Amino acid sequence: VNQSKLDLFCKLGYGKQDICKVLENLGPEALEDDVLKELIRMGSKPQAPENQAQPSTLKLVARGSCSTTPGLKRLGKDESDSSDSLRPIVIDGSNVAMSHGNKEVFSCWGIQLAVDWFRERGHTYIKVFVPLWRKEPPRQDSPIADQHILEELEKQSILVYTPSRKVKGKRVVCYDDRYIVKVAYEKDGVIVSNDHYRDLQNENPEWKWFIEQRLLMYSFVSNRFLPPDDPLGRHGPTLDNFLSKKPVLPEKKWQPCPYGKKCTYGNKCKFYHPERLRQAQLSVADELRAKTKVSLTLRKEEER
Repeated sequence: VNQSKLDLFCKLGYGKQDICKVLENLGPEALEDDVLKELIRMGSKPQAPENQAQPSTLKLVARGSCSTTPGLKRLGKDESDSSDSLRPIVIDGSNVAMSHGNKEVFSCWGIQLAVDWFRERGHTYIKVFVPLWRKEPPRQDSPIADQHILEELEKQSILVYTPSRKVKGKRVVCYDDRYIVKVAYEKDGVIVSNDHYRDLQNENPEWKWFIEQRLLMYSFVSNRFLPPDDPLGRHGPTLDNFLSKKPVLPEKKWQPCPYGKKCTYGNKCKFYHPERLRQAQLSVADELRAKTKVSLTLRKEEER
């Protein structure tokens, strides 16, 4: 039992020494949630596996160069910069799989599509959480498609099974949503899910803010994983800024108005009007009111 717990928390990124200390203090029958709480109390923080970026740096060598060390140093620096600038990704595997399967089938291919999308963007820390009972053979009431994908992702240390066991024939399942939010919060990452986790928001005020600010919703359009370009609404950050630790502010680009002097939008026009620089930017209605006032005063003066 201890070995399975040790393997689980090692996959989460915790150090073996810290896990062994906690298991010795709590005993062999301790629940996984209690072990996780104790690790957080100790101040132990999960770390990303170090050997992910190494194979690519060793393969890529500048061709025709006299010495290989400068090229390797540069490549290593670029990779570390890209991984440091992008936020860690924590995927709600059940939510993604059921969304791809139209809430009828647990489609593992949906998880693969989401993982590939973040990989292509350059994210190195990607974790998918799925309940352990999804490893069992599928049943009629819970069909699973492409179950072999879960095994492949587990071998790549991307997929993590949340613990579950059977007691007197009944399945006891740990709350996988708590794992998802905890790991994302500790890693200062992004949660990929269409769930709002309202119960966990009410449980912890810090989690409430985190879920509101770091939840990335998505859609599947003809087997394409598509998150929104504006994850926090129209006035929020862009998708690139949302997924990066160092947001880049957009440059102001003044595009001239295609209608030119014939434009009737007034000060509501979003384009650049060089002829209006010295004029007061009035709306169309205000301009008409001003003209009517001038005409009325002229008539009164003529009458007098």
